[in-house]
Amino acid sequence: MEKNIRLSLDMSPAEPLWKIAPTRDENGNHVSDFLMIIPKLRQKPENHIKRTLNDIDNALKQFKSDVVFANMDMKLNTLWVSFRSEPGLLLKIASAIKLQVPEAVLVGDMSARINR
Repeated sequence: MEKNIRLSLDMSPAEPLWKIAPTRDENGNHVSDFLMIIPKLRQKPENHIKRTLNDIDNALKQFKSDVVFANMDMKLNTLWVSFRSEPGLLLKIASAIKLQVPEAVLVGDMSARINR
């Protein structure tokens, strides 16, 4: 099944994620999710924001059969991604985003502290 991921972007107050983020895929299976922070993104020039969103979109397209939802909250500079639950997939998707957007930080990632 070919599908496009729609990365939503809205500068108005965001709908709470619990209202819009799916908890199950189209087959009724639970989905997993993660949150990334992109520090100070909303304070950047418009062309930088558009390029960053395009880079995120390109990273997510690599996983279009696995990602079921993505939401960029510009007010909070956060990216929420919901995806099919599969071992190792979280790190693959987050790494692809980080490769495209180096300033993106995975919330809860302790690797920097562990590797010191």
